[in-house]
Amino acid sequence: MAEKSERLKNMSEEELNARHADKMKKKKAARDKIIATKTIEKGLVMVHTGKGKGKSTAAFGVVFRAIGNGMRVGVVQFVKGKWETGERKVLEAFPDQVEFATMGEGFTWETQDRARDIEAAQGAWEKAKAMIMDENIQVVLLDELNIVLRYDYLPVEDIIAFLKTKPEMKHVIITGRNAKDELIEFADLVTEMEMIKHPFRSGVKAQKGIEF
Repeated sequence: MAEKSERLKNMSEEELNARHADKMKKKKAARDKIIATKTIEKGLVMVHTGKGKGKSTAAFGVVFRAIGNGMRVGVVQFVKGKWETGERKVLEAFPDQVEFATMGEGFTWETQDRARDIEAAQGAWEKAKAMIMDENIQVVLLDELNIVLRYDYLPVEDIIAFLKTKPEMKHVIITGRNAKDELIEFADLVTEMEMIKHPFRSGVKAQKGIEF
């Protein structure tokens, strides 16, 4: 390793550039070979979970990308209630491409009414099913669905059974911490956000434009 480092140190800028170009050429050839084997196109079930910040943010990023590609999207918020979020305000600018339903009544510790939370979750799921089966919608975001699944307000087996019947090319994104193992196993893509550091722990409150 030391010998290689010394050799690189003694190379001219021109030699270093030529070496880099050759290395990148080989890397591109290997990458192109891998990509050529990926021929399947299908609607994905994507899960964003974990204790770290950014699960819904990443999901809305996919929603905005879909809108930019001329696709129609559906969003169901299972928990956030009537929060005036920046995402909702942006999406209101695309009424022809977006169907947005805020069905939750707030976090469970705010409502303190289990029966009402279950009823709200069931209503949100009915709305979600309609969006998933709507042939005019290509991407559906089920924001914070994992929260209501965690509290068993909806049976995870019913969610998975329905997702198995979704249109072949429909993409479904599910967010929220503590995703059920069964859902993780079923999904095509699972991303876990890991919290390294969070300002909330230092007394910083949720701020406009950052958290909502």
